[in-house]
Formats: sequence, C-alpha cells, structure tokens
Amino acid sequence: MYRFLLTPRWWGINLFVVLAIPFCVFMGTWQLGRFEDRVQTHEAADEQPAPGTRTAEPLDDLLPVDTVTSGRPATATGRYADQFLVPGRKLDDRDGFYVVGMLRTDSGKALPVVRGWLPGKAGHTPVPAAPTGSVTVTGDLQASENAATPGVDATGGLPAGQVSMISAASLVNLVPYNVYDAWVTLQDTETDTKTGSGSGSGSKSDGTSSAAGAATDAPAGKGGSALRPVPAAAPQNSGLDLKAFQNLGYTGEWFVFAGFVLFMWFRLIRREAEALRDLRLGLIADAGSETDRETVPATSPGNPPGTPATPDGTPAASEDAPTSP
Repeated sequence: MYRFLLTPRWWGINLFVVLAIPFCVFMGTWQLGRFEDRVQTHEAADEQPAPGTRTAEPLDDLLPVDTVTSGRPATATGRYADQFLVPGRKLDDRDGFYVVGMLRTDSGKALPVVRGWLPGKAGHTPVPAAPTGSVTVTGDLQASENAATPGVDATGGLPAGQVSMISAASLVNLVPYNVYDAWVTLQDTETDTKTGSGSGSGSKSDGTSSAAGAATDAPAGKGGSALRPVPAAAPQNSGLDLKAFQNLGYTGEWFVFAGFVLFMWFRLIRREAEALRDLRLGLIADAGSETDRETVPATSPGNPPGTPATPDGTPAASEDAPTSP
C-alpha cells in the first residue's frame, strides 16, 4: 500500500522532512541554551557580593571584560589628560551628561574614567575640574559601549569635545594615544573633585589644558555642580531581560515547526494511501479511463438516439440489418 513512498515525487518530500526536522530541533535546542545561559548569568549576578564590599583589583588583572569581571572594582594609576562629555544620558529620569576623563597610565594607554553625571546640557553646564598630578582611581569596570547599548545615540554630529558612546574604537580616533577597551565609573565622586587643584579639567601631564573640556571647566566648589556617581550597568546579553524571554519564545517556535512538518508528512501519506485504496475499490474512476471515454462520442450526427457508434463516428452495423447480396 505504501509503495508510493518510493516514487521520485515522494523521495523529494521525504528528503525535505528528514532535513527539516533535525534542523528545527537543533535551532530550538540552541535557543534554549541561550536562555539557560541568561538564567545562569542572572543567578551568578545575584550571588555576587555588593559592589561596596568587593575588593578592588588592578585593572590589568580584570581584562578583558566579560560577564564575570564586568562590574568588579578596578584600580588604575595615572594622570588625567583629555576630557570628553557624553550627552543624552539620564539618571533618575533626569536629562544630563557624563563627564569622562582620560587617565593616562604608566603604560602609555589611557583608561576612560566616568567621573560622574551632571544635569543640564553638555557644553553649557560648568564641569568640576579633574585632579592634577598622579592619581589612583577605583571604579566599577565596564565594557566598551556600542550602538546597541541602552542610552547610546549614535546619530553623530556632536561638537568637539563630545562623544556619543564610551568606546575605545571611537576615542582612539580623537586622542594621540592608545585606549583601553574598557572603562570605569567612579562611585566616590567627592574624592575625585576634592583632590582637584582647579587648574582645569582635562589638564595634561605637562600642565597644558585640553581643548575637550576647557570651555566648561570650573573649580570644584566654585560654580561647578557636584558630580553624581553613575551606577554600573549589567553586561549586555545577560540577565532575564526581554531578549532572554524572546529566546525562550523562539525555542517553542522551532519545536512547533518540527511537529508541524511531521504532522503534514503523515497527513499527506494518509491522503495518498486513501486515494489509492479508493481507486482499487472502484470508488473513484481512473483519470485516464475517464479521459478516453470523453473523447469517444456516444452517437454521431444523423444517427437516431441510442444508435451505437464506432470510434470514427460511423454508425455501427446492426445484427438485424439485411446484408447485400
């Protein structure tokens, strides 16, 4: 009954089913693994001690930044050089901007340090001066931002001294030195401003002023607003956010696709088998026989109804008709 499964038409259908089902199962399993990874990182983050209770470690020991080292306290020593403002950043639902100082370490590379957040419009709000001389900073380690980072506006067109994201890929084009592929956010901004000498934010190690922030610098406590610490953000693609539950939804979709392919395959087999069975029982006419009967007229023009006709349309000879001598 099922010999039709070996016909060329069914070989194509069978091959599609054999390839489609494992592919759907693989994709569903992969999406499920992505969701389980998010759950594990969320649980690991909950088990981490509070930021204020963790011991700070040297910056180089925590690089490169990953889901484990992100948010860990890191220390670095150097001198503040250029300064940049990052507009369009909110804190407690208030509009403002980040103040980023480039800390040049002894290795020659610079570490972007978010000294804090200020309300208002970047370039029009006085910024407290950065400390001068050699300083040691301790801040929560963060990975470089990208266009998908929440809060980033990558449209461009910003004035000099302002950047849309804190990223080594963008900052390295604005400064004459290498930049760490990471940044830190200070949680003790009062210490950062109190140690400043009022010589101007972004002062280079040789005492010259940086053009990035010279227009808005103000000595700490003399017209400059108090910097507010920027909380460390959870690493991207971690935690139980909306994207994590999208992975779970995609898991269900792929498994449903696999079941649908299997269901349709059995349905097509059943319909084909029923059609062949009905044909053998005579419940349906053979398509070829029906075509032949339709091409042979039952009567020909000029013959009385009921007179049989030959295939060529001529009247058939009757048994009772007289024969010629």
